[in-house]
Amino acid sequence: METSNKVIITVETTVNKPIKEVWKCWTEPQHITGWSFASDEWNAPKAENDLIDGGRFLTRMEAKDGSFGFDFSGTY
Repeated sequence: METSNKVIITVETTVNKPIKEVWKCWTEPQHITGWSFASDEWNAPKAENDLIDGGRFLTRMEAKDGSFGFDFSGTY
């Protein structure tokens, strides 16, 4: 089903850590693989992140049992 109505969702949180540490964990691939998955049954074995205008990001998410996986990717 396709709709022309766009829904904007905004999520906010407070992280009680220095901004440099948070930015590093949020943007560097070696850290992204440690948190970017839905549950303990999943993992993120691969991440790429090129933080430039037109740069690409990619996170590979896989079920730990090998039953399913997908790439989440896009362009900035």
